[in-house]
Amino acid sequence: MDHSPLLEKLQQLPPSHDDDEVAHHQNNPGRKKMDVLLDQLKKVTRMAAPMVVVSVTQYLVQVVSLMMSGHLGELSLSGVAIATSFTNVTGFALLFGLAGALETLCGQAYGAEQYWKCGTYTYASIISLVPICVPVSILWYYVDDILVSIGQDPEIASVAGQYAVCLIPALFGDAVLQPLNRYFQSQGLTLPMLLSSVAALCGHVPVCWALVYKFGLGNVGAALAIGLAYWFNAGLLVLYMRWAGSCEKTRGMCWDDLGASVTEFWRFAVPSAVMVCLEWWTFELLVLLAGLLPDAALETSVLSICYENGLKIWEEKTCVSNSTGVSNELGAGNPEKAKAVIQSAVGISILEAAIVSTTLFCCRSFFGYVFSNEKAVVAYVADVAPLLCLSVVVDSFLAVLSGVARGSGWQYIGAYVNLGAYYGVGMPVAVLMCFVFHLEGKGLWVGILTASTLQAVLLAFITAFTNWDRQAEKARERIFDGNIILPA
Repeated sequence: MDHSPLLEKLQQLPPSHDDDEVAHHQNNPGRKKMDVLLDQLKKVTRMAAPMVVVSVTQYLVQVVSLMMSGHLGELSLSGVAIATSFTNVTGFALLFGLAGALETLCGQAYGAEQYWKCGTYTYASIISLVPICVPVSILWYYVDDILVSIGQDPEIASVAGQYAVCLIPALFGDAVLQPLNRYFQSQGLTLPMLLSSVAALCGHVPVCWALVYKFGLGNVGAALAIGLAYWFNAGLLVLYMRWAGSCEKTRGMCWDDLGASVTEFWRFAVPSAVMVCLEWWTFELLVLLAGLLPDAALETSVLSICYENGLKIWEEKTCVSNSTGVSNELGAGNPEKAKAVIQSAVGISILEAAIVSTTLFCCRSFFGYVFSNEKAVVAYVADVAPLLCLSVVVDSFLAVLSGVARGSGWQYIGAYVNLGAYYGVGMPVAVLMCFVFHLEGKGLWVGILTASTLQAVLLAFITAFTNWDRQAEKARERIFDGNIILPA
């Protein structure tokens, strides 16, 4: 392919931001590197701190419903846990993974100052994701039959099926919410996400309580409340996007470029979804395997509590700020700053891992009471807590490395890594420890920890030996290929 016209256009662009600082630091490269690192540390911290709140509050919407259902009894907790696992496997993980393409596309477009592409990519994503919800909804309608056919307890399957059907409105809401989240993340606009997610959670708590207890809807009310919260959150973000001055440059859409944007979106969305789903499916399959153990209700409840509330929040928050920083700097043609983003994120993750794992370990004896009144559940959670703490440490680094992959457009590499780590190693180890060595739920968690550790090691090697100068060139070629709008 002849890139001569493209190169001629790129030569007209302003130099990358790194070039502006070369003269000032050319006689002191060590000072320049330290200044860049400190600058990126400030940026990552400023974004990571509010994103912790955003990720936690958005995820707590499901946790609140799980808590409300859990206090209805052990059967309700088990059924909702199974339904959450199944819907994550077949729906929410898929949408989350597909929308991850925007972390590459919108992030690099914003860094390259091609602002109009951010809006076009976002609309293309929503147009692509909403139709996906239709076949998924049909699948969810038959959840109870599917669970019974694979050996799950009929009573638990009945509760899970009812809960999954009532989550269908939340699925469509998530198809709009996930692209909007990526749209704001790519620009570092954390305040609107912070306000909307907090408002949605604050509204969700009383609404969920009223539907579950006041109106006697039980598990049905808990699921419907999630849908209301997702749509409310998405609606607030749409209003901000439409009227806020900070979105003026990026909210427009180029109709002529929409078709090409949909194609480009799917080029990154498919490997991104595979990367995410392979990982999520492993965790959820282990929850389903726990349902085959003698005390299925106890095993599924504890494994779901530990994973859903100990690791998922952790995975997303560090990954978001890191992927945004990396994609922005690569799009701007700043490979040194992209590396500084990674180094800063690693430092932050070490501190956070120490705090979170220590807190979980110290609170292990009563952590389970948040989700269940059953003493057996609380005691089992305390017993598994040391493994959970180790997983938090590993996943803190894994979140950074996954963010690098998504921000750089390496989703296809991440998919191969996840396939080998989770299905080549993690699942066999989990089955062996659980059913052969009779460690039961602990054995399943050992498999999770083994897979996560291998995944982190492989991604670390890939990141360490990457040519970042070439990655920056590829990012700018991708953004400016086809259409190019020179910044004023």
